[in-house]
Order: sequence, then C-alpha cells, then structure tokens
Amino acid sequence: MRHAPNDSPRSLLRSIVRFTNPIVAVVRPRGIAPCRGKAADWEGHGVDTVSPTGRDRTPKRAGARVVAVVSVAALLAGCTSLFPQPTVTVTSTAAPSPSGTGTPTTTPDHTIPWRPNTTSVLETGLQVPWSVVPLPSGSALISERDSATILERLPQGGLRTVGTVPGVAAAGEGGLLGLAVPIQPATAFSWLYVYLTTDTDNRVIRMPLNGVSGRYSLGEAQNVITGIPKAGNHDGGRLAFGPDGMLYITTGDAGNGANAQNLSSLGGKILRITPDGDIPADNPFPGSPVWSYGHRNVQGLAWDSHGTMWASEFGANTWDELNIITPGDDYGWPVVEGIAHDSRFTDPVYQWRTDQASPSGIAIVGDTIFMAALRGERLWTIWSTDGHAPVTVAPFFAGTFGRLRAVVPSGSGLWMLTNNTDGRGTPRAGDDKLIAVTLVPTGGNK
Repeated sequence: MRHAPNDSPRSLLRSIVRFTNPIVAVVRPRGIAPCRGKAADWEGHGVDTVSPTGRDRTPKRAGARVVAVVSVAALLAGCTSLFPQPTVTVTSTAAPSPSGTGTPTTTPDHTIPWRPNTTSVLETGLQVPWSVVPLPSGSALISERDSATILERLPQGGLRTVGTVPGVAAAGEGGLLGLAVPIQPATAFSWLYVYLTTDTDNRVIRMPLNGVSGRYSLGEAQNVITGIPKAGNHDGGRLAFGPDGMLYITTGDAGNGANAQNLSSLGGKILRITPDGDIPADNPFPGSPVWSYGHRNVQGLAWDSHGTMWASEFGANTWDELNIITPGDDYGWPVVEGIAHDSRFTDPVYQWRTDQASPSGIAIVGDTIFMAALRGERLWTIWSTDGHAPVTVAPFFAGTFGRLRAVVPSGSGLWMLTNNTDGRGTPRAGDDKLIAVTLVPTGGNK
C-alpha cells in the first residue's frame, strides 16, 4: 500500500516526505468481486435519473492475443446518413473576464486549422455510452455506464458484446466509465484499462484483451489503483496514456469540494501512475500519484504535438473550464471557479457559461482541440498558439445530436458518442449513437 502526503500550505507541498494518512491504495494485480447498486445522479449542472438498458448481447470467445493502440484507427467504410455542414461562430480570446457576458468576438472561419465537415452515423441503440477506444484492427471498444457492458464495434459495422466488467455498482454518475489501451508495439500483449465505480470506491482495473477483431474477450480483472472517492455525482472517470507511457486518471471531488484541496485524498485530482500501478519517481509530490489538484470534475484529457497537456472540467453554476495542466499546480476548486486572477491558483485558459459547455471528453488532431459538450449540445473546436494561450474557439453541430459525451481521434477524423439516454437528455430516434466526423484543413492549418 502506498500513502499520499498530508495536506499543507502550497509553498511546502513539494518538500513533503513524511506521510501519516494511508488513503491511497495503489496495488498490484488481484481480482475484484462483483457488486451491484443504484442511486440518484448529479453531474456538473442539474439532476439526472438512471436509465435501464434492457438489452442482451451474447458474447463470443477467441484465443489469440492482439494489441490495441488507442490513437490509431481508420474511419470505417460504408457510412451513411450524412448531415448538412454546420454553421459556425468563431470566438477568439485569451480568456473572457469572469464578470463578462461571454459574447463572442467573431474571426474568419478560415483561421480554424482543422474544421469539422460531414458526419455519418456508425451505430445506434447504445445505452448510456461513456467511452470509445478505436483499435488498429478496425474494431473499437465502447463502455456502457449502467449495464457495465463493453461492446465491440466491428470494422464492417455492427455491435457485439465483449463482456461485462465485474464489480460495477452503477449509481448516479458512477458505473462503467473510462477505457484506455496502452500504446504498444503491434506484437505486444495488451491490457484494457477500465475506470469503474464499485460499492465502496472508484478504481481503475485492467483486464487482458484477448482474441482478434470480431472475437475479442476479456481476461481476469486486476486492480491498478483503488480508494478514489465515489458519490452519486462528480466521479471523474477519464483514462488516457500520455506520451510518456504513463497512465493519467481524472477524478471528481465526489460532491465534497474539500477533497480537491486535500492532497491526502484522491478526489478532485488528475493522477499519474505507471501501467502497473506504481508511483513514478518524477511525480510532483513524492510517493503520491497526484499530478495536479484543485479540480471539481475533470472528464477530458489530451496532449498536443508540443507536449502540452489539456484538460476539460465541469464548473459549478457559472464557468466551465479548459486548462493547461502543469504538474503540481492547484487549479483552485472549491475556492474559485473559472478565471480568478488569484496568484495562489492556476487559471483556465478559457471558460464557458455552463449552458454552453458542460464539457466531457476532448481529442486533439493536428494540434486542434475538439471538446464534447453535454448541456451545451455541441462540439467545441479550439486551437492554441503553439501549445499555449491564447486560444480561439468555435462551436459546431449545436443542437444537432443532443448531448455529446466523448470525442476521440479516428484515422484522419473523429468519432463522437452522444449521451441522450443518460437521464438528462431527450432521446431521439436511434439514440444513443456513435458518429464519425470528417475533418478538412483550412487556411489556418500549418
């Protein structure tokens, strides 16, 4: 068992070497017993009620092992149901004032480096999907929050059940959340990493990903990190492997803002661990998996070609955030929300009114950031200045697909997951959906 440092003034944090509170459990692999449960749901802004899935898919099995690489997959052929090209409004600013109205300053559309263009619906009938991981085989894995089911989207189209994750206690915003697969050589053995809510905590497990495209199956679950606070709301849940090969984990404050400022708690943080669950020696707080803190509910992580780490975060009632993450920095929650100009905290590089964003997953293609918005029901397109602020933003598909939970690179384009069956949206015919988005370079692309 590992221990996280006690909370103390920020000026002393990096020098802490004595630990007294064994909150953090970073453990070597072992199995997890299954459990069940449901409760009320709150996420970001507003009330949510849990939707049952009511579906049965028969899993198939196979024996060969394959490797899955998160960041590469071809856009699938045979896509139909094209939607009209969206209208775009562009906003360019270093960061709006917290006291301002957020009225956009219009700049020419041609400044967008990569512009969302056409869309096609790849799959329908998903129930509360949360994460999608394209695989180099042409398949993709999709998590469903409430059913604890992992689906395989086949290269030729269609869905099959890979398996059910053991130990998931779906309740409110908790359940089966983020998925990630490490970037490895094509001949390497592969693990599937999963963020889930149990009866007692949020945790990350890993399972062998066995088989080949069309016949993937899951091996025995093993703990990677446990003891992340859980609640009916603010459970975080995004997983991503960074360019350094480390596993990054977003955690929510579990409805208790004090967790975000307490370095003895794993809540309200971005965590960084090795793929085996160990604590890297170069983490900012010795012996702790904490990478950054003072977060309310981060649900998006991605890196650009400059090595800059970007994160999207739910605010409370006023401002949602896009942050550049610096190891060891304090992002201010619950003391401040949005841009505070307070030297104790790191300000976001951009903020939105909560009805325009409520951001979840983000993806980066060609150094253009794409951010899925739930309450805002749009895809925000964001581009920076060589990996730094200021940033310029533009919304696409506003209201076209409803709530957007996840966006990931796929080939030279994007895949998006809608989230209208999560109890907060208004389901439309075929919801929820996996949608492909083509990207086109413009005059702003370098």
